[in-house]
This record gives sequence, C-alpha cells and structure tokens, in this order.
Amino acid sequence: MLDTVLILSLPIVGDKGAFPRYRGTVKIHVANHPLITHKLTVLRDENTNSPTFRQLVEELVMLLAYEATREVKTVPQKIKTPVAETTGLVLAKPRPVVVPILRAGLGMLEGMTRLIPTAEVGFLGMVRDEKTLQASTYANRLPEDLTGRQCYILDPMLATGGTLIAAMNYLIEKGAQDITAITILAAPEGIKNVEDAFATSNFPITIVTGAMDEKLNDLGYIVPGLGDAGDRLYGVV
Repeated sequence: MLDTVLILSLPIVGDKGAFPRYRGTVKIHVANHPLITHKLTVLRDENTNSPTFRQLVEELVMLLAYEATREVKTVPQKIKTPVAETTGLVLAKPRPVVVPILRAGLGMLEGMTRLIPTAEVGFLGMVRDEKTLQASTYANRLPEDLTGRQCYILDPMLATGGTLIAAMNYLIEKGAQDITAITILAAPEGIKNVEDAFATSNFPITIVTGAMDEKLNDLGYIVPGLGDAGDRLYGVV
C-alpha cells in the first residue's frame, strides 16, 4: 500500500530545510514508495527515450491513481459467490470524470482508465504563456453539467500551478462535486499558489503527486524535474 502523507512539514528534494506550512483546505498527498521512486529516477534521466518514458508514465499513474481514488463514491451491491451470498461495493453513479490536460495529460490517460475503465473521459486544452506563465483554455470536451460528479485532473507537472488553478475553476463552474489532481511531479511554489487560490473556498480539492521537487527556475520549470513532459512523451513540436 502506498505510504501517503498530508504535507505539513516535508523535506524537499535537494533542500536541507523542510517544506513550509501552507494555509487552506487543499489536501496534498505525496506518494512515498520505492517503486515510484525507482520509476521516477528512470523517468527523469535525459537519456530515457520516448517509448520508455510513455510506459513509465502509464505505470506511475496507475500507482498514483490507486491512492487518488481512495474516496471515490461507492454503493453496496449484493452478489452471490460460488460459496455464499455477500454484499460488496461498486462505483456509484454518476460515474467519475477523468480530465487530462492536453497535451501532456494524454500520456497519463491510459494508466488512469486501466484502473477505472468505467469512468467517463473529458478533455481540456490549456496553454501556458511562456512570458506571463498564465494559462488559458483553447479547447474543451466535457459534459455540460458536472453536478454531483467526482473529477480527476491529469497533468504531469504542477509547476506554477496556473494551469491547474484555471482547470479547477472551470470544472467548479460546471458543478463538479470534488476535484482530485494527479501529477507526477510538483513544485513548492505551485502547491502554495493552488492553496492560496482556494484558501477560502471550502471546495474539496486533493492533489496527489509522485514527488515534491526543490523549486522552479526562472523559466518556470521544475528543478530537478524531468524537462518538458509533453516533448518527452511525444517529441518536440
């Protein structure tokens, strides 16, 4: 079982200090497991080719999604085994909605749908201005009404947090019941920005990430990070 920590004071990669306390109601979980660390190490290596990178992302997402879906809604259902009748649990309706952020989030979709094959899939196209670091929406394919729906956002990197904040606000406006974001890496600055953005909202938000890295550089990239996730998944466009 993944060892998950609600971050209050957590060491940062490459930092002698500790992760500072943040206000707000956003839950932050960093998955700490040897398999995740091993796969992340290979993923970070600049010599890892795109096919291997894509495979590792899929495997990592399956591990992270296991933890991210702990609070997925279920209902009891009676069944009969070859031995006796019993009552189990099945996913409740309306079904969860998985929302990959284009384009890098597409690389995470296969791992997520392997774990929840009955989930609906929506798409949200967002682009970050490299000068202002602000995100804007250029495309979406989502249900018109998300009332009562649990939503899972897929985006490999939580850097400045601008893209994630914009995506969350978009889903909230459509009526989402709660939102869980799954990221492979996160930066402290991005976590703080998300928490600040929703500090007074009381909206249930969870972020599950594979690792908390040291910082952002002047270009808004996570350090040590793994480079541009989209380019490493699909090549430079």
